[in-house]
Amino acid sequence: MKAVLDHIGIAIRDLPAVLAFYRDALGLEIELTEEVASQRVRAHFLQAGADKLELLEATAPDSPIAKFVEKRGPGLHHITFRVDDIHAALAELKARGVRLIDEQPRPGAEDALVAFIHPSSAQGVLVELKQPATRHQPPAAGRPSSDVVSGFSPASAVTRYWLGDLELISVCDGFFRLDGGSMFGVVPKTLWSPKVPSDDRNRIALAMRPLIVRGVRTMIIDAGMGDKENEKFHDIYGVDRSRHLDHALAEAGVAPEQIDIVLASHLHFDHAGGFTMRDASGRLRPRFPRARYVVRRGEWEDATHPNARNRASYLLDNYAPLAEAGVLQLVDEDQTIMPGVKVRRTGGHTPHHQIVVIESGGKTAAFVADLIPTTAHVPDAWVMGYDLNPLETMTAKQRFAKEAIEKDILVFFEHDPVVAAGYLKEVDGKRQVIPASSFKP
Repeated sequence: MKAVLDHIGIAIRDLPAVLAFYRDALGLEIELTEEVASQRVRAHFLQAGADKLELLEATAPDSPIAKFVEKRGPGLHHITFRVDDIHAALAELKARGVRLIDEQPRPGAEDALVAFIHPSSAQGVLVELKQPATRHQPPAAGRPSSDVVSGFSPASAVTRYWLGDLELISVCDGFFRLDGGSMFGVVPKTLWSPKVPSDDRNRIALAMRPLIVRGVRTMIIDAGMGDKENEKFHDIYGVDRSRHLDHALAEAGVAPEQIDIVLASHLHFDHAGGFTMRDASGRLRPRFPRARYVVRRGEWEDATHPNARNRASYLLDNYAPLAEAGVLQLVDEDQTIMPGVKVRRTGGHTPHHQIVVIESGGKTAAFVADLIPTTAHVPDAWVMGYDLNPLETMTAKQRFAKEAIEKDILVFFEHDPVVAAGYLKEVDGKRQVIPASSFKP
C-alpha cells in the first residue's frame, strides 16, 4: 500500500469568520462545496497548492462534526490519505493490528469511499483513508462492460446498468434513519455496529433507491418516501431529502410523464410514499400521471386494513388515492409485469412482500427490496426485527442467495447507503458483495 496525502480536514463553527482568514487573508478560494447527507456535514474544499483543505460545517445538531466542535471547539479534525484500493488497505491495516473505526468503507464527499483509523493507532491523529470515485466509461459499442469492479456507487448518484436490451437506472429519494437494533433483529449491536455506525439515538442511515427499468416500456420499482410528511415525522426518522427523486429523475433524463408502470415491492411508507403527491390545491393525486400502479392484492388488503403491529408502516395517503383515480392494478400471483420483468413473492417482511426479477440477453438482475435491504443483511440470520415472519425471510434469503451466486445475478440493494448494486459471491464459506460497475454518462 502506498498512501498519498489528499487533504486536511478542519472542523468549523462560523464559515464567514473562517473565510475571513483562509480566503481574504491567505487568498485561498473555495473550489467545491458539497453536502454529505449521511454524515450531516457540508464540506468546503480550498485548493492549497498540490493539496487541499476541507472545511467541515455541521448541517444538523447530531452531526459528528457538531459534536466535535461542541466538545473540543473548532480546529484540526483529521488528515486524509488517498489509496487506490480501500478494501485492500483496510485488510492490510487490520492484519497489522491497527485499530479501525470503520472496518467497512462508507460514502464521503466528492463521491469517494472513505474509512477512518482510530487516533490511538496514529499518534493521536484521526486519519481518514479515501478511495476516489471511479468514473466508468462505456466501451466503443456504447454500453458498459459487465465486468465486476471494486468500487462503490456514490451515495445518492444516478447509476446506469445494462442487462441485454434493458437499461436499469438506480435512482435515489434521499436518506432516512431507523433504529439499528430493529434493523438487525436478534443480531447484537457488538456485531452490527462496526459495519453500520449509529447516531446518538441508535439510528442507522438508510438510502431509498427506486429502480427504473427501460425497455419496451418504462417502469419504476418503488418510489421512495415522497414529501407529504410533517416535521415531526422527519425528526423521528431523520429524513434527509436535500436530494430526492425529482432531482434523480431529472439527472436520469426521465420525466414523471414518461413512466408507464409503477411497481410496488410492498406498500410501506419508505417504498410507496412517492406514489402520490399533493397538488397546488392540497389534493392528493398519483405522482406519475400516465402510469398504472401494480400492487399485489394481498399486500393491498393488508395495507388498507392495518393492525396494531403494522399500522405505523402503512399510511393510506400513499396509495388510497390510486384506487380513487382508477390507476390501480392488483395482481394475485407471481407473473410477468412487462417483457423481461417478473414479480416473485418472498413473504417474511410482510406476508405478500415481493422481489422483482429482471431478465434480458441471457443475464439476470433482481431488485430485492426488504428481503436483503442492505449489504450488511446478506448473512442468513441478519434479518430485520421489522419482519413479520423472520423465519420466512431467512428461508427466502437462503434460496435467493444460492440462486444469485449460481446465476451471477446483479442484485439491487434498495436501502444500502453506499452500494446501489452488486454480485453475491461466496469466499471461504462466507457470502460477500462485490459492487457492480456502472455507466455514468
